[in-house]
Amino acid sequence: MTWSGEQVDLEAYFARIGHQGETAATVATLRALHRAHVASIPFENLDVALGREVPLDLKSLQDKLVRQRRGGYCYEQNSLLAAVLERLGFAVAARGARVRTRGPGLLPVTHALLVVEAGGEQWLVDAGFGAQGVREPVPLHEGVQVEQDGWGFGIERGDEGISVLRSLRQEGWTDLYAFAPQTLYPADFTMMNHYSSTHPLSKFVGQIVAQRYLPGERVVLVRDQLTIVRTDGSSDQRTVSVRDIPDILRSVFGIELSPEDSAELVRVYSTGV
Repeated sequence: MTWSGEQVDLEAYFARIGHQGETAATVATLRALHRAHVASIPFENLDVALGREVPLDLKSLQDKLVRQRRGGYCYEQNSLLAAVLERLGFAVAARGARVRTRGPGLLPVTHALLVVEAGGEQWLVDAGFGAQGVREPVPLHEGVQVEQDGWGFGIERGDEGISVLRSLRQEGWTDLYAFAPQTLYPADFTMMNHYSSTHPLSKFVGQIVAQRYLPGERVVLVRDQLTIVRTDGSSDQRTVSVRDIPDILRSVFGIELSPEDSAELVRVYSTGV
């Protein structure tokens, strides 16, 4: 299997995300798993922030995201979800995307997402775009617009077969990312992961990033800035003490660090080393 689906501990994964429903390879199952996954496993880059390696083999992913009840970023989240879906009999393919949320500049392909076949059509599946991402699969058709828990998303087609995931905000439609139909594989994730976890231009290097959906809210922590954006367009932002970050990660994002990792996080971001 491409994503090592034969190695998945389905019982542990289902317990982690609280899934007790059907497991047949249907649209309903795909939607339920996607929703449960993004609600239960937060987006975070804490290993990168601490200068650690981010392994993508399934054993390591299950140990971190499932057994340790940690989170991860796109390569981790979507590699794990791809393995689960593959094990359940879904046809799963990966894609690489250029993020468009940081202005008009052309960025490298650094985001990883999935395209899954179910019910006779293709679906955009992405558990790894953090608080701005989709809550459940989106039909991969030109002009599709969906509403998910008060957040709007749409798909547009561009030149050369490019697809664009868009988000509806107070100011109108905004591009999230654009991806080509080329299929990627775990080896491609390894290369992209190396850039994102080590390159000085990566937004994940040198700062804490944690994100989570809450009912009616998107909550984002970047370094020491905690931001809450609501479905009505209102938002709040505040600066948090570095020493409070482990408690915020636990209480807000559901990330329970060991005492040793908490102390190291505080040390690194207190000293800037």
